[in-house]
Amino acid sequence: MFSIFSDEYYMKEALKEAQKAYNEGEIPVGAIIVCQNRIIAKTHNMTEMLNDVTAHAEILAITAAEQALNGKYLPECTLYVTLEPCVMCAGATAWAQMGRIVYGADDEKRGYKKLAPNCLHPKTDVESGLGEFESKKLLIDFFKERR
Repeated sequence: MFSIFSDEYYMKEALKEAQKAYNEGEIPVGAIIVCQNRIIAKTHNMTEMLNDVTAHAEILAITAAEQALNGKYLPECTLYVTLEPCVMCAGATAWAQMGRIVYGADDEKRGYKKLAPNCLHPKTDVESGLGEFESKKLLIDFFKERR
């Protein structure tokens, strides 16, 4: 059993969001943002629903978190996301000065580590691999159904 205030708990919440995306026909990526042990943003990819290529889970979560905190900087927050952020999303976390990012699966084709490894804010801590198996399985199943 894990604590409600653990990385494992929060990643499971992000995975629930990824499952929602999967069920809606969106690429299954989920994101939540936590501040002071409280979930302040919870979302998933909505690019198809909103007909907007920028409607990635991370971007939507950052916007919701900024609104919840009534400010544009998130240095005390942690972003939990099921897939390594792309360059656009990593850049958004830099502008928001995200304190920490925890992600599940690496994105070997479009992830920021491959394309722009220095694009995060210099004070952002990053941890990867939490929920990796579940994140990858959702993605593999999603694309297998569509090909």
